[in-house]
Amino acid sequence: MLRGLRRRWAAYRYRFVPWLALNLRRQRRTLRYVPESSQDKIIPDEAVLETLLRAFAALFASDLGRQAPVLAARPEIGRKYGEPEPGRCQEAARGPQEVLFQALGFGLARRHSSLPAAGTGVFLSRGGARRGAVVAMYPGTVYRKHEPIFFQSLGNPFIFRCIDGVLIDGNDKGLSRAVYRSCSRRDQLGPFQMSDVSWLTAAPQNPLAVGQYVNNCSYEKAANVCYQEFDVPSCFPVELKQYLPNIVYSHDIQSPLRCVVLVTLRDIKQGEELFSNYYTVIN
Repeated sequence: MLRGLRRRWAAYRYRFVPWLALNLRRQRRTLRYVPESSQDKIIPDEAVLETLLRAFAALFASDLGRQAPVLAARPEIGRKYGEPEPGRCQEAARGPQEVLFQALGFGLARRHSSLPAAGTGVFLSRGGARRGAVVAMYPGTVYRKHEPIFFQSLGNPFIFRCIDGVLIDGNDKGLSRAVYRSCSRRDQLGPFQMSDVSWLTAAPQNPLAVGQYVNNCSYEKAANVCYQEFDVPSCFPVELKQYLPNIVYSHDIQSPLRCVVLVTLRDIKQGEELFSNYYTVIN
């Protein structure tokens, strides 16, 4: 039993705040200090929004054939992105990763981490990303303070804590998976999907939705990306919300959807693994 508890302790310590205080001294070289929460921005929110709109618009335009219900409900959307043509099927055949590469200049891949015993990691599989670029998103169900997440948290190392206490459950298995799917179906408006459920599979339609697999930095591997919280504005195009890999747990609370993106701290080349910093201390 003690060995089992130790294994669970090791799995939780990087994500949950109670374990943070007990590990600060040992992890001091990998700490990230922020003067105050309002300054925890690597790039402006406008830059994050611009990147997401560019990537999502490219994904939408490359797959107009699958968007027939949306285009039928809102014909003006078809005129915005171009009506589907026979040649469009060849573009869609490229797949989301190819579309991402054409739109943002890089591709991502999940494979075994370069860190011993770290499990799955995320690599820049092609191209390159300049400093200050959005390279991934942290998917999952968004829980506000005091919302029920106890059972989802059991044995779950993928719960991300935002600075204001909002939690994002990035687990793609078990109860967490079921809750996300249920909330996504609940919020669908006719043909318009309000979130992406494909990140729960091995073939996400939004290739950026792999941030939960980015490993923590170490003494040997310094962080090259950083988490940045981002609230989706009300002006976000409804047809592109189908690529947002986040959904709120409670539908009756009106507030912006919280997303978390990963922003590069330096130029990253093809073949490099992404490393973030699980420890952020707000002075």
